[in-house]
Amino acid sequence: MDMNDITLPDAVENFVTATNAHDANALAAVFGDGATVRDDGRTWAGGTEIREWIQGHLIAPRIVLTPISFADDRLVASGDGDFPGGPLSFSFEFGITDGQVTDLTIAPV
Repeated sequence: MDMNDITLPDAVENFVTATNAHDANALAAVFGDGATVRDDGRTWAGGTEIREWIQGHLIAPRIVLTPISFADDRLVASGDGDFPGGPLSFSFEFGITDGQVTDLTIAPV
């Protein structure tokens, strides 16, 4: 599928779609066993911690991502939601194995 004329790998597309739908279960399903997320100067590892991150950083603030570009496993997207200063642009560096996200690093752009 094409999001705003940007072709995304399935795992990245699923991440964006589930984030924008505010669907915690669909988001959790995007991540593989033993996945790691780095965001806001912290690291979340494994399913329980990643679910905590999903709830606190994506679901509660009702984040909506608008992809800007994608190259070399790096998505740049505008993020808006219930947080101060939005919308803001972020980079999402994805590690993908067997169609699932195994590593994700998020940073402001």
